[in-house]
Amino acid sequence: MKISIIAVGKLKEKYLKQGIQEYMKRLSAYANMEIIELPDEKAPENMSEAEQEEVRRKEGERILSKISPDTYVISLEIMGEMISSEKFAKKIENLMIHGKSKIAFVIGGSLGLSKEVMERSDYALSFSKMTFPHQLMRLVLVEQVYRGFRIVKGEPYHK
Repeated sequence: MKISIIAVGKLKEKYLKQGIQEYMKRLSAYANMEIIELPDEKAPENMSEAEQEEVRRKEGERILSKISPDTYVISLEIMGEMISSEKFAKKIENLMIHGKSKIAFVIGGSLGLSKEVMERSDYALSFSKMTFPHQLMRLVLVEQVYRGFRIVKGEPYHK
């Protein structure tokens, strides 16, 4: 299985990079994972709704350019479905059973995802109703994917 995380914005924090690298190393026993980092648009504080939409649109075009037609897309959205780690593992397992060998998780920029990306998404996932920095979500997501594979394989994991 090939798993991509398509993320808007540059990861600068060393501690997050180290955590992500550790989980990616662990995950290599189960799947091939890559992180595709895309540049974010400049988004000053006092933007109009139209300006915000334009930022999302430009970032969305970059995201969509990295997704092939045969990829199952899971977008991370505040309004997505909140599920347990076990249900998340079952989702991964079902995708494997049904021959979905390419999965892309999409993490938007600071203003979220464009409507085009959300329309292309096959499943909207939420980790919380809270807002998290998109850099931190990369680490949380990689850990949950790793945990999901441990659950699928019947291996012990921290509950």
